[in-house]
Amino acid sequence: MSSRVAIACLLAVLTAACDRQSAGGEQANVAAPSTDEAAPAPDEAAPAAPATAPAGKIDRSHKGEAAPTASFADPSGKPVTLAAFRGKPVLVNLWATWCAPCIAEMPTLDALAGSGAVRVLAVAQDLQPEKVAPFFATRKFAHLQPYQDPKLGLSTGLGANLPTTILYDAQGREVWRVTGGFDWASAEAKALVGEG
Repeated sequence: MSSRVAIACLLAVLTAACDRQSAGGEQANVAAPSTDEAAPAPDEAAPAAPATAPAGKIDRSHKGEAAPTASFADPSGKPVTLAAFRGKPVLVNLWATWCAPCIAEMPTLDALAGSGAVRVLAVAQDLQPEKVAPFFATRKFAHLQPYQDPKLGLSTGLGANLPTTILYDAQGREVWRVTGGFDWASAEAKALVGEG
């Protein structure tokens, strides 16, 4: 299988799993059609069947698992792995510029990063990395930096939909994860981050 076909398949899975905002107070991990959303970009695929786990819920089923060893690019473009961040807890957010719930939670992740409670890594899963820097420049995040994973090594290694946010402890072991949008400015989020 060529690498282009493999990447196209991975993109289709990630796009299909992207949690779209629902009208209700609690988000479901279902991609629903919306009249206010722009048409999909050429690198997006059609939504798939709904996932079984509810969005925005804490998942501790991977607790104790080691962080993946896949490399991704730091803000300067140099390869880095999650092992480089051991020693302190780190909150890893997998997101993409085309994912509505990812975009919606970015301001609260930026505020959390600024609070100093935990190091926050926002790792873009865009296949077109040239879209990430303008996205950050437009939104003027004060504390998040644009890490990028155009080969999708993290999301593939973790079997993650977007957005997925994972807390790793100082030893690089998973504490919990959240799939779907989440309010990172909430009291619940502050308590969860304290578990690292």
